[in-house]
Amino acid sequence: MGIDLTIKIGGEAGQGIQTVGQLLAAVCRDAGLHVFGINDFESRIRGGHSFYQLRIADHQIRAPYHRVHLLIAMDDTTLEMHSDQILPGGICLLNSKNTEADGLVQPIDFLKLAQDAGGNIMANTVATSAALKILGAPAELLEKVLHKQFADKSQAVLENNLTAARLGAEAVKNTSFKHEFLWNIAEPAQRMLMEGATSLSLGALAGDCRFAAFYPMSPATSIMMNLAAWQDRFPLVVEQAEDEIAAANMIIGASFAGARSLTATSGGGFCLMTEAIGLAGISETPIVVINAQRPGPATGLATRTAQADLRQVLHAGQDEFPRFVFAPGSPEQAYETTARAFDLAEKYQVPAIILVDQYFNDSLYILDHDLAAPDAVLHHSIADADIEKPVDYKRYALTGSGISPRALPCSGETLVMVCGNEHKEDGHSTESAELRTIMVDKRAKKLQGMMAEMQPPAIMRPATKIMLLCWGSTLGVVAEAVELLRAGGLAAGFVHFCDIWPFPCNAALQALAGAERIICVEQNSTAQFAGLLRQETGIAVTQSVLKYDGRPFYPVEIADAVMKAGR
Repeated sequence: MGIDLTIKIGGEAGQGIQTVGQLLAAVCRDAGLHVFGINDFESRIRGGHSFYQLRIADHQIRAPYHRVHLLIAMDDTTLEMHSDQILPGGICLLNSKNTEADGLVQPIDFLKLAQDAGGNIMANTVATSAALKILGAPAELLEKVLHKQFADKSQAVLENNLTAARLGAEAVKNTSFKHEFLWNIAEPAQRMLMEGATSLSLGALAGDCRFAAFYPMSPATSIMMNLAAWQDRFPLVVEQAEDEIAAANMIIGASFAGARSLTATSGGGFCLMTEAIGLAGISETPIVVINAQRPGPATGLATRTAQADLRQVLHAGQDEFPRFVFAPGSPEQAYETTARAFDLAEKYQVPAIILVDQYFNDSLYILDHDLAAPDAVLHHSIADADIEKPVDYKRYALTGSGISPRALPCSGETLVMVCGNEHKEDGHSTESAELRTIMVDKRAKKLQGMMAEMQPPAIMRPATKIMLLCWGSTLGVVAEAVELLRAGGLAAGFVHFCDIWPFPCNAALQALAGAERIICVEQNSTAQFAGLLRQETGIAVTQSVLKYDGRPFYPVEIADAVMKAGR
């Protein structure tokens, strides 16, 4: 049997729960293992129940597991809420002054040991070390990570944490654990730990983003904070605006001046941005918007996950104008898609919208390979030298493709005029019925070229009778659900869409050709993608597996739902 186990660390917000998970993940990465972590927390700074769940394996994993091998309970509530998830042979390390152990619970006074090492703040180091000890990990692995973690701190801080680690290991030295495994410390670490939000910010850098504006809104804030951390090393400005409306208008202004621009928000903030998105549409100003979805309406569940904004972004802004919509499902895909979104938005002079969600943003992945930076970034604007008579330049000149040559203001003799009203070729507003029709048709012409840019969906196990259909962040869980189905004797495959609009109709028809059962997996209550598929291709799904409680899917939930529907 290979290695595949799950650790859940639970307690109140402010107890360093996520730190324990990240330390464990770093140790596993350095030992050549794979990890996948999810973060579950309430919308409060302190108190409430939170947990961090880390799955560890000797093969790539991109989904959480529904049961727990080791529970680290920083409070009694965690034991009460999650003890029924512990597998046979599993145990709970409970933060308790009580020293009596039973078959399930091993009490450890994390706070007392942390105080002995130098302070309460090191309780997470104690817990991390205790967990690694019963997993069979050599002590030097954690020591190495702690040296990296506190490289910029004083020697005293490092020594205190090393002491805390030693005390944590000693506290469980006589505890047996059925799921202990052999660690390989000879293999050099070649993998990167990365949260989904980080891959999006790196993709923005790869796409030559020069300006970003945002108003803080969970779960999108982490994207912008990651991006802001790079300002000193890149020609980039990140601005916190007074609200989402201002942020959207600021990136339109920056883009008009020639800077590739980004904003990130969630569904409620995106609602406020829709008028600005319409302005970008009619003025043909390229912008990139990331919508990190969470349950709504209104505030909804501010720190939970959902996939319920698909219809919203497809139709955001009054009337009709072209836009791109993407929904990446992995860090690698998010990096590549975000960089590509900047290029396509500028090439076609349209908004590009990227749909992610709390689950994707806050999950921790291991990447097997570095994210490759582009050799060069191709820009799509023109200068005076590209125009026969710069003084005759028309910003909205009619072309066969619908894409007008885009000059930048104050860069030469060209006079660049844009307008939020309907306009003539030169940018002046118009009330002409004839010109109105011509300009709507001009913008719509872009769709033919945009459609050619859309990448086909990814297919696993093509030409099977049962095909699962998914989009965005459910990629990993659906892939694992398919393997569970196949192990149970049900030949299934899946199709995952990242490029959603313009809808790749022909690719969808080819991917689903021959399927007798099509099962759409989504985190909304109305099967929005299934409706879009039928609208654009005529294909009706056989079954929808939906979840909309704000929590992510587990692969077993999907497999069970498919099995119950029959073979």
